[in-house]
Amino acid sequence: MGRIDLDKDLYEFSDIKKILKQLRGKDGCPWDKKQTVKTLSVSIEEELYELIDSLESGDPGNISEELGDVMFLIVFIANIFEENKKFSIKDVIQKNAEKLIRRHPHVFGDEVAETESDVLKKWEGIKRQERAENSVESILDSVPYKMPPLKKAYSVSDRTARNGFDWDDMDGVLKKVDEELDELKEAIKIKDKSEIEMEFGDLLFTLTNVARHAKIHPDTALRSSINKFENRFRYMEKSVKKNGNTLETISRSEIDKEWNLAKDKFK
Repeated sequence: MGRIDLDKDLYEFSDIKKILKQLRGKDGCPWDKKQTVKTLSVSIEEELYELIDSLESGDPGNISEELGDVMFLIVFIANIFEENKKFSIKDVIQKNAEKLIRRHPHVFGDEVAETESDVLKKWEGIKRQERAENSVESILDSVPYKMPPLKKAYSVSDRTARNGFDWDDMDGVLKKVDEELDELKEAIKIKDKSEIEMEFGDLLFTLTNVARHAKIHPDTALRSSINKFENRFRYMEKSVKKNGNTLETISRSEIDKEWNLAKDKFK
């Protein structure tokens, strides 16, 4: 593979590997040459969060740039394994293509799936067969250990629900929420910190199932609430500063008044 052509007007996917080879080569970049799979796992996590932020902003230019950053790290990681003669990016593409075709027999085969529910049933059936062939012990083995807790709670409950372990309807989940909230209140009453922590976790996990039954993602919902709170709080701060004050110097009633104005601004 030759060196990258610096005079090209339009670069292609294959050029990324050329760039990477030069970065990792003898006269390349000291930082890139030091990178390992372990260090890049941290980098790709950060880049994924930046991509999520850009997707929520809806700015096509920013999204395109962040997608490129994630793509580069994927190629980078595959390249390290290729350097160690384990696999290449071609193997990654091959495996992914095979999996997509295998898991969509209603598109690439003769089977029929007319609804999203039909697709999910077929998907779980195919995955069960794959687990049996690979001697996978649990349906939860594919849930990443280091996944952020709220995302993991959703993934765990979603996988178990798809395999028959679920409430019959939303009423059942909401009843469980009431039970968990009562248990949390009791733990708070007796001031048992470890018990409070456990019951609080149980309530959060159950609320995650409320989100799942409502067909929303708890992580997205929480992020929206955080953004709304931040917008309101920043607006309130600016409003207070305009009058030469800070939140620490005004009364509680004044804070409440400012907060209500911010709520009206960002409903």
